[in-house]
Amino acid sequence: MLNHPTLEKLDELRLSGMVAALRDQLETPDVESLSFEERLGLLVDREATERDDRRLKTRLRTAKLRLTASVEDLDYRPDRGLDKKVILHLAACDWVRRHQNVVITGATGVGKSFVACALAHKACLNGHGALYHRLPRLIEDIQLSRGDGRYIKLLKSLSRIDVLILDDWGLAQLTPPQQRDLLELLDDRHTRKSTIVTSQLPVNHWHEAMADPTLADAILDRLMHNAHHINLKGESMRKQLSNLRQSGHLTT
Repeated sequence: MLNHPTLEKLDELRLSGMVAALRDQLETPDVESLSFEERLGLLVDREATERDDRRLKTRLRTAKLRLTASVEDLDYRPDRGLDKKVILHLAACDWVRRHQNVVITGATGVGKSFVACALAHKACLNGHGALYHRLPRLIEDIQLSRGDGRYIKLLKSLSRIDVLILDDWGLAQLTPPQQRDLLELLDDRHTRKSTIVTSQLPVNHWHEAMADPTLADAILDRLMHNAHHINLKGESMRKQLSNLRQSGHLTT
């Protein structure tokens, strides 16, 4: 007689995991063989699991990752230059807890964004927040925010992200005002949060992608001094997938 009111009260308290677990128990014939503590433990475990799942879904939705990627799906063929030991080390997310950075370089199409999204996905699984941005568009948005009053609020929100992906670094030369905005962003995050950068440019050419060498020094100092560097090689993954489709070996 008490089951329905109890279910209603649990539902009102938004304890959906406990509601589902209690319904399961009520439909289990031998549930009475369990002690009160065991049955309560099952209810609490179910609620905790569902809350963790909801938080994970929220983190992944907020991250807006460009690609659906995971470290388990990475391609470790020798010609790619992707060291499995390095990835497994990064997959433990100690670099996130230590507020270190990851720099991923390589030619277009070799999978830089996929690796970045895979590492951010792993960070989300480990309870950290993440956010994906293409750097050219983010810089443009930061500059626009100066005119509409969002500048401080935008930088503050970016400074709180545990893992921030800055994709397509160095596609066009940054002007001094753009460099100053980027420096503000990285300075807020320096030793406090982690950043993943992907770039077609080798790191030793990054200075050339910034107009002001003094600001370039300051930007690279904040980004590179504690960064893990992954340099991808090999043929374009997009080209390989296209070849597989044309040959009939890949249909979806």
